[in-house]
Amino acid sequence: MNNECAGRQQSQPIPLDESLYSIDDVALEFMRVQTGIQNYDELKRHILAVQAEAYSFYPYPCIRTFSFLSLKLARLPAYKQLLMVGKERKGAILLDIGCCFGSDIRKAICDGYPMKNVIGSDLHTQFWDLGHTLFRSTAETFSVPFIPGDAFDPAHLEPVPPFYSPPNTPVPQLSTLASLNPLRGHVSVIHASMLFHLFNEDKQFHLAQALAGLLSPEPGSMLLGEHCGRWVKGYRIEAGTRQRPRGGGFMFCHSPDSWKELWDGQIFEQGTVKVEAILKETERRDLKDVPEVDQDAKFYLLIWSVTRL
Repeated sequence: MNNECAGRQQSQPIPLDESLYSIDDVALEFMRVQTGIQNYDELKRHILAVQAEAYSFYPYPCIRTFSFLSLKLARLPAYKQLLMVGKERKGAILLDIGCCFGSDIRKAICDGYPMKNVIGSDLHTQFWDLGHTLFRSTAETFSVPFIPGDAFDPAHLEPVPPFYSPPNTPVPQLSTLASLNPLRGHVSVIHASMLFHLFNEDKQFHLAQALAGLLSPEPGSMLLGEHCGRWVKGYRIEAGTRQRPRGGGFMFCHSPDSWKELWDGQIFEQGTVKVEAILKETERRDLKDVPEVDQDAKFYLLIWSVTRL
């Protein structure tokens, strides 16, 4: 994430609403195993306390709606492919950008992805630290490296053309990284959920370029994620501007078709990647009875993957 996004989300935050708390059986079992807290009510109190601290620091809507409990990565259609890459490819690096508390990479590690090959990055170090609080871990018991940085700062992540042959740089030791730039051409899997929709169309293109430059040219290397989308590419006017008060902008959303066109032909040479993108309707209980929001509007997630051929 970047500082512009942070500034927008800190403007006029909507109060927390405990009625939005929801956790399904899979996530509940995961949280019980990870935290060691078996009692349902005690676990809920623990989660609510961490949520409140995180929201007071940076009030992102995904914190308010408990998105960190949804295990987004594990529910993506390409997740099994991700686990296969981790199992079959030696040293396959998994990067989670915009990782927040690290819930998704913890789940991937739980499901067999080698911890030594995983790295997280986010604008806010505080979220990563709160991840240790949430999961009752330490840097010693959960040794995944975390690289803080602004995705639009070239010192942290500078766009370069995608690699079509192996890079001539050595694979860096993850624990020594101070930015993502040394990973160019070395990352096997990049997860980016609830990230792209935070930015306008030009910045989404910039971010796509930057992430593509990190991806390994080896066939099967992939990017995957989900974020808000629309059937027709454009601004999500039905949700108003309440989440983007600075500048009065609407959220820009890609469609499945425009997302495919972006990656296959604009970011990568046409025919060198396989892009899958679908829309899934999602309930937004947090937007009910909110001024400026069309109460008859439908909201969608764009669920996608980009795989090198």
